[in-house]
Formats: sequence, structure tokens, C-alpha cells
Amino acid sequence: KLKLSPLPSKKIMGICHFPSFYEAMDAAQHIVPLDPVAVELVDDTMIKLARQIDIFKPTVEAVVKGNPASLLLVEFAEEDMEENHQRIKKLNQLMKDLGYSWSGSKKVGGVVDVIDNQLQSKVSEMRKSGLNIMMSMKQDAKPVSFIEDCAVELKDLAEYTDSLNKIFEKYDTQGTWYAHASVGCLHVRPVLNMKKEDDVVKMRNIANETSSLVKKFKGSYSGEHGDGIVRSEFNEVMFGSKMIDLFKSIKNSFDPSGIFNPGKIIDAPKMDSREHFRYAPSYNSENIHTILDWSSWTGQSGGLQGAIEMCNNNGACRKLDGGVMCPSFRATRDEKDSTRGRANTLRLAISGQLGKEAMFGKDMAETMKLCVSCKACKRECPTGVDMAKMKIEYSHLKTNKYGLDINSRLVSYLPRYAPLASKFSMILNLRDKIPGLAKISEILFGFTAKRELPKWRKDYFKNSELPDSIDKNSDKTPVILFVDTFNRYYEPENVRSAINVLKSTGYFPFIPKTTKKNKQLCCGRTFLSNGLVEEAKIEAENILATFYPYLENGISVVGLEPSCILSFRDELPSLIQTNHAQLLKNNSYTFEELLVKDLKKLNFKKFNGNILLHGHCHQKAFDVVKPIEQILKQVPDLTFETIETSCCGMAGAFGYDKSTYDISMKMANDKLFPAIKKNNSNTKIIADGTSCRCQIKDGLNKEAIHLAKFLDKNVI
Repeated sequence: KLKLSPLPSKKIMGICHFPSFYEAMDAAQHIVPLDPVAVELVDDTMIKLARQIDIFKPTVEAVVKGNPASLLLVEFAEEDMEENHQRIKKLNQLMKDLGYSWSGSKKVGGVVDVIDNQLQSKVSEMRKSGLNIMMSMKQDAKPVSFIEDCAVELKDLAEYTDSLNKIFEKYDTQGTWYAHASVGCLHVRPVLNMKKEDDVVKMRNIANETSSLVKKFKGSYSGEHGDGIVRSEFNEVMFGSKMIDLFKSIKNSFDPSGIFNPGKIIDAPKMDSREHFRYAPSYNSENIHTILDWSSWTGQSGGLQGAIEMCNNNGACRKLDGGVMCPSFRATRDEKDSTRGRANTLRLAISGQLGKEAMFGKDMAETMKLCVSCKACKRECPTGVDMAKMKIEYSHLKTNKYGLDINSRLVSYLPRYAPLASKFSMILNLRDKIPGLAKISEILFGFTAKRELPKWRKDYFKNSELPDSIDKNSDKTPVILFVDTFNRYYEPENVRSAINVLKSTGYFPFIPKTTKKNKQLCCGRTFLSNGLVEEAKIEAENILATFYPYLENGISVVGLEPSCILSFRDELPSLIQTNHAQLLKNNSYTFEELLVKDLKKLNFKKFNGNILLHGHCHQKAFDVVKPIEQILKQVPDLTFETIETSCCGMAGAFGYDKSTYDISMKMANDKLFPAIKKNNSNTKIIADGTSCRCQIKDGLNKEAIHLAKFLDKNVI
């Protein structure tokens, strides 16, 4: 029988702030006698990097005060909550006794108490992601693992870490530090560029000197993670030749052929043998002409190489619960359909390890095919791998070489031909009314006959329904309404509802005249999805030319379709690297983001009912589901639940393609459809994404509505 201990149900956490790394290490030996269950180190490098990662930034801002050099996360977990509070008081007093105060001139520091359980969990999750946060550095030099779990006695920790930092300084580098301060076992990784021979030599010298340093303090060279290929070479230094001979004798007795874990613990190769490196001496990257901005990263292809190499194989994209990433992997459970699988395939392709023309081969096409560009990896991958952006670049290369099939061409140019197509709405809508036409469209155009296409509306929204300029005599706040193709031609009632709500809350919505006659604005999303980046750039330039005169006067832009309006923050600045693009990025809002700025302007009717809220993938990626929740909380008598889902599976045209329809439905059946089915038929569903609404309608025959439509009926 296993002796199990119950998980602690009551916890409290104190975040100790220190002005220097050495002081944090010295304080650890004084904190441990308070009997915490954990004392974990977070250094300033980890704090700075976590601030740059969307999923961790709110946590850092909530618990980090000022700019400390190091933090110690101290956790107490007594069953008596009052005892936990007493312990945290003692921790605060201890920090004062050690000379730290928030108002001090030298020893600036203290404790931030974390009482809220949810925030404690977020802090713990951030610490657990320490390795991946450290690996989010965008330059070629990265924290390298080869001395990462050396351990010494707590009383020696400050002197040991100070000596190790001096070794790093000697070799013109620095260490990244985090983890288990309570037991003297810190995870330290020197920052080195393993593509450079000089840095490989530095690694060898640092390893040798660290081994001697650990021996001096009578510590352990591998205190937690084991010896393996990297540290087994140093075992004889640690254990002595007699012990090594004994290890060999035992190994030979049980494994005379040496087939179990060869090269580990005994008969190990040199830790700097190039055959074990990810970047071998022959590693090189093809210099591809790129069209998007990759300048935040290093390497060939304008930085695309560095962006691809951000994947450190941590496998967060293989999780099956929580968050969105990665919907295609959750559907197939195939490694190639994960963010990691795609990043590794791209890396091997651009470095020539898959042969010439690998970027354009069948295997690469299959690897990228099921990526739905949900952008979850941009937010949820701890190292920030942006596969949606990489897919645009890949699709551009592929389209330039091979062109587009009829299905992709029809999807891409939809915004251009929509004004003409809408005039023939009755004829086009016959596709799903006359038996056999849907099957013909599948054969000719690739749109699956298993679902209906969106219905063209004769009463589509016209720009003339709103003023085309500011009313200088109005006391209302002017705002540009960006009307996307989908809501304009398929669901114009959403636009009209949004206008009603905006007007009732003190806004003056208008649609500026475009710089081109009869030209309706488009975000370029459909072009980007199929690699027609030049066409998307034309649309972006038209948007900037039309909006900029208003943007520079402080007028904002609001949109209804998340994937369209949020492209102004994401793709557009990568297409056009100008101050004008940055101004649009900083002044574009989803419908609910704009409304939540002043909730007092919203006067609600009572709503006696339940609502299920499904967030669009891009809303989740940019953390803008919360404004919808804030609005719904203000509605009297309303109860709502935000569904914890991955991608709905429609993903624009993905769910309409005959070759990906089945995967689309599998994605929907993962979490979204079961969550809806378990609720009663009277529950309303809010989903801002047009694709999401279509998927719910097609798969469950249930209507989902845009928030604008709901508010139009429920705002006084």
C-alpha cells in the first residue's frame, strides 16, 4: 500500500522582495525555520520575461511591487487557516528584522501577502513555468542546461551562488536562476549561443569550474534531475574511482550487453560532444525572403529562423484540458498536428535537414494543413511560438510557388466580390435549397455538402445607413465603426444592433468615406489565410489612409468580428511597419472593450434567464473575453457561464472545406458541443465570432447571437 498525504486545502503565500540576488540567497536560511512548505526563487530575468508574456503579465503585475532583483515565494499550508495567517505575520516580521522595508534607502523590500486562492494558483503556475519563461528569450543566446540542479547546504547557498556568478562574469555571460531555494537546489542556466564554437568552449570551462566549486562546498552536482548524458562525465569527480568501479560492476551484472540507457552514469560521452547538440556544426538556415516583420527575433530570413527556434520542445501544446492550445492536436492526438510538431518540421525544413524544397513538399503541407490559426500558441505557449503568423508566411511562400486552388481563391477574394454577389443573393442561396446543388458545389469548388453555406442577405448593411463624417454639433463621442464583410453581408442585424447600442450609450458611430470610390474596407483576413499577403497589404493601406486623419485626432475604431478587428493589433502592424499602423493598433477595440470603458452608461432591463458565453479564439488570445463577462455581470437577474473550450472548429473557411470538415466537427465535439448539450433549451448562447455561430447552428441546430444583438434587446 502507498502511504498518501492529503493535498493541502488551506494555503497562504508571501512574496518576499529583495534588492539583490545575494540578499535573497542569504535570507533563505532564515526563512526556512518558519516551516513553510515551499521557498521558491524567481530572479529578475524571469520577472522581466514573464512581464512580456501575455498569460503571465497580469500575475506579475498583481504580486510584484516595484523592480526587485529577486523574489522568494514562501508558501504555508497548515490545516488551521489562522495558523497560516500567524506564519505570514512572522514572515513579515522576519523581513523587517533583517532590515528590509518598502521605504528603505538601501534594503528596499518586504512581503506581498497573497491570500486569494486563485491568485496563489496563478503564481504557482508561473513558477512551474520557470524553464519555459526563461527560454522565451528571443536572441540566439539562450539559457543552457548543463549545471542546472547543483545543490549545496542552505548555509552555503549565498556564498556558493555568489561564487558561481563570478564564474559567469569571467566568461562574459550571466546565469538565469529560479526554483528550490528551501533545499539549496537552484535551477541555474548560463546564457550561451550554442551555435557559436566560442560559447561551446565557455560551456566546457563553466562546467569544469562549477564541478570543482560544488565539490568544495560538499554539494551534489546533480541534486534533482539525475546525471544523464550531460553530467555523467563528472561522476568520478563526485563519487571517486572505487564507487565508479562498483557502479560498472552492478551495471555489467544486470545489463552485460549495455542496452539499457547506454552512456548514462558510467561510460559516458563528453558532455560537449557535438553529436548530441541540437545545432550541429553543419547547422545552417536557408535565407528565405519573408514578407512579414520578424525583426523581434534573430537569425536568417529576417528573424523567421529565430521565431521558429523559439520552440524548446516543452510540449505545453499537447495538453488536452484548459485553454485553447492546440485544437488540431486535441482532435488527432498526432504530434505533427501540435504547435511543437509544426515548429520542429519548419526548423528542419529551413535548415535543409529534410532535403531541398522541403518547405514546399507534401509532408510540410500535411503538417500545416490542420493549423486553424487560433493564435492560442501565441498566448499559451510559454516561449511564445506564434504558429498562426508562421502559417501566413508559409502559405505566402507556397502560394507564390504553386498558386491557389478554386476553393482558396473563392474564400480569399470574398470581400472583393461580395458587393456583386449580394445582388444575386436569391440565386446563390439556392445552393442549399435545390437537391444536388450542394454536392455539385463540393465537386467543383471544394465546399463540403455536409453543411449549408452562410446565407447572402438582400438587406445587407450599407454604409449610407450611417454618417460618413463627424457631427461637430453633437455632444456624443465620435467612434469609427468598422463593418466587416461577414456581418455586412450575412448578418446585418448585428451591425444595426451595435449602432443602436452605441448611440444609446453616448457614442456617435460613423463610417468615413474610403480613399477609393465605392471601395468597402476589409481587414485582409481572408487573404492572409491563404498567403495572399500582398493583397492583404493593399487592404491594410486603404484602411490606414481612411482612418488615420481621425486616429490622429484621438478617435477610436470599434469592430464586431473578433478576427477582423483584432487583426489591426496583430497582423496589420507586421504588414506595415509605420507609426500610422501603431496608432491604429493602439486605438482599435472590440465592441465589448469599448462599452466596458464606461459601464455606467449601460442601463439594463431585467433578464430572467441563463446564458452560455463562448469566446472566439482570438478574443481569448488577446484576453478580451473578460469585458463581455463584466458587461453580463451588470444585467439584473441574469446568470451566465463562460464555457471552457478550445477552438469551435469552424475557423473561417476551415469547417467548410470538404477535406477538413470531419476534423472541424471533431474539434467542436471536444468541449463546445457537450457543454451546450448539457444545458436546457431555454439557455441563450452568446458568441461574437461569425464562424462560432455558424458551427453551433450547423452542429446543434441552436442559435447563437452576437453580444450586440443581446444588448440591443436588453439595454434601456
